[in-house]
Amino acid sequence: MSSFRERNDRSKPGAKPFSKGAKPAAKERGPQREPERAPGRVSERGGYDPAAERGPPREDQRGRGARHKRGEGGGEWLWGWHAVLAALANPNRAGFKRLLVAPGKAGEVEAAAARLNIPLERVEAPEFTRVLPSGSVHQGVALLADPVEPEDIEAFAATPGGVLLMLDQLTDPQNVGAIFRSAAAFGARGVILQDRHAPALTGALAKAAAGAIEAIPHARVVNLSRALDQLIEGGWRAVGLDGDAKETLEQVLNARPTVLVLGSEGEGLRRLVAEHCDALARIPMPGGFESLNVSNAAAVALYEASRQRS
Repeated sequence: MSSFRERNDRSKPGAKPFSKGAKPAAKERGPQREPERAPGRVSERGGYDPAAERGPPREDQRGRGARHKRGEGGGEWLWGWHAVLAALANPNRAGFKRLLVAPGKAGEVEAAAARLNIPLERVEAPEFTRVLPSGSVHQGVALLADPVEPEDIEAFAATPGGVLLMLDQLTDPQNVGAIFRSAAAFGARGVILQDRHAPALTGALAKAAAGAIEAIPHARVVNLSRALDQLIEGGWRAVGLDGDAKETLEQVLNARPTVLVLGSEGEGLRRLVAEHCDALARIPMPGGFESLNVSNAAAVALYEASRQRS
């Protein structure tokens, strides 16, 4: 079995760059800003689906800093039964402001509303249309609350163990929500997002996560490369998913605390982020199909990581 590509190998003469025309990283120059890029279609290079759906932007398909429909007096809207019930059951949630329910659908939220002293508003369809983004599949329930608070990256770095996910500029809330759901299913320790180039954990993302954003801690960082260095110094091992990697996840993963790093829907891992990984690995696809959607790739990687630890 050939050895996987380690971080120091990339500084050797003749090392293959991760993207054409990319300049070699120079850590001695001090901290660098990671290069930005416009989101595009999912690439084969990242091991994801090049034909992933990228049509007109769906609701809330924007970064944390972008403007999106907020409630009066602050807070962010959640909708859908799983997302709302999980938020109401989360002891770390605070700042509940409004709870809207369609007539005849109060059900389980009525007891939660009474316990948390939240006025339950029975409203007709026009009120949902007024306060929620266009096209929201709310299922007759919506909650306005303060956003769930992120963890500090230092907390993850100081307590290595299990598996973390790091998402490199994933912008589609449906994909990020599905990744949170898989992270919860496979018992991941947490998810690390970029502060600016990632969607808010609300709305369509929360609905796709089916309550998982309440169960899985997350951190937001300005610079993923620096965060990887911090995690590695704390005892974590970073493995990036790359469709062009020589070795498979099965060959690269082991029982050590692992950060699985996934690239964006458009271009896969960025060069500087990939260079800060300890190893790169691909998902073998014997069926002949060349790629997976990023959320499916995350589920496969989490399964393989859990299998290696069992």
